Amino acid sequence: MNRKLPFACVAILLGLSSSALAFCGFYVAKADTGLFNDASKVVIARHDDKTVLTMVNDYRGDPTEFAMVVPVPTFIERGQIHVGNKATVEHLDAYTSPRLVEYFDPDPCQRRFEMSDRLRLLGYAGREAEAKKKGSARSLGVTIEAEYTVGEYDILILSAKESDGLETWLRTSGYRVPEGASKVLGSYIKQKMRFFVAKVNLEEKAKLGGTFLRPLQVAYETPKFMLPIRLGTVNADGPQELFVFVLTKKGRVETTNYRTVRLPTGQSVPLFVKSEFGDFYRDLFSEQVKKNDMKVVFLEYAWNMSWCDPCAADPLSAAELSELGVFWSGADSNRGGGAQQVYVTRLHVRYDADHFPDDLVFQETGDTGNFQGRYVLQHPFKGEAKCDQAKQYWRGVGERQEKEAMTLASLTGWDMVDIRKKIEFVSAEGPPPPKWWDGLWSE
Repeated sequence: MNRKLPFACVAILLGLSSSALAFCGFYVAKADTGLFNDASKVVIARHDDKTVLTMVNDYRGDPTEFAMVVPVPTFIERGQIHVGNKATVEHLDAYTSPRLVEYFDPDPCQRRFEMSDRLRLLGYAGREAEAKKKGSARSLGVTIEAEYTVGEYDILILSAKESDGLETWLRTSGYRVPEGASKVLGSYIKQKMRFFVAKVNLEEKAKLGGTFLRPLQVAYETPKFMLPIRLGTVNADGPQELFVFVLTKKGRVETTNYRTVRLPTGQSVPLFVKSEFGDFYRDLFSEQVKKNDMKVVFLEYAWNMSWCDPCAADPLSAAELSELGVFWSGADSNRGGGAQQVYVTRLHVRYDADHFPDDLVFQETGDTGNFQGRYVLQHPFKGEAKCDQAKQYWRGVGERQEKEAMTLASLTGWDMVDIRKKIEFVSAEGPPPPKWWDGLWSE
């Protein structure tokens, strides 16, 4: 049975140990969240003090074993809870994914150009059981403030006086709470936060059919612009992978209590990366995490939602943005196309309790500049070139290929010898390379 840990970022899991043509180049691959095991995805639509939080659940297994607890900053009413559309989140993931693009050199004999100039263009029982449950909760300092059924989920809104009482109530109510949860729960109780508890309603789930649980969506108003992640580290087996997609009106979002770092972008890499792009991006991200001692949040994408260049997917429609909680754009949700005044920020963080002891706190900046993780394949000219500038061009291509190899090694930590073995180096005379060139880079 395949079980992927859901909501690793914000919840304690109980019961479980296009536009193709752009800049004269072509988008050819994307690095979506599927590249990373057990990755959690959260979408935050935020304007003024209003927040809509969409939590994507990738849980697979017996639905009786699914349960989650999410700290929330205020009381949540029934009308503030919805189930979302997983496909919409997947569309947002695809749209903002780091991507690979390729460019093709023109005939050097038809047009002189500098490579630097070209690259510069890339820029979740009966009444008796319920009464017993509430009585037990009160004796432990836990208050069940509300109970709802939303879609396939049964939801409780809890408050508590002591973390030990809350932990005991969770255990006696059938939630298997890992050791160490009390300390983290206590910190949220001190902040007077409530707890959003969800389990699967089997009858409702049977009506819906299907294998997967839909995303849970919660709307609330609070000046706190934050995402609780510490509960996700309590029962975590190693570092957690978290993707945060933030939809705002004014501009890019960053963390205020951790550094937000832009991933390397715009570099040219060897052509063979096209067939190994998944491995390339995983290793690139791991290398950047290592270089920053796993203490930073990485920016993978920041752009106005109305357009992209190059596009890994079409911009989200006004209807899709409305599904994710965007209420300020003024666009007609019955129409397609990207809405105006919606800025998307994609953040990626690998974290554990030692390196990320605090929850993520965000701020919306006024920066509306564009950023995307984008990596370039530059194809040499394939035809025959017999002009005076051809030799200079082929020599430049050879130098470029060596630089691409060094860049790839620096980005990923891959071995230079292995990289060179996969490159079809071009000689100063142009393709095909002479036979002696194959052994030039051997050990």
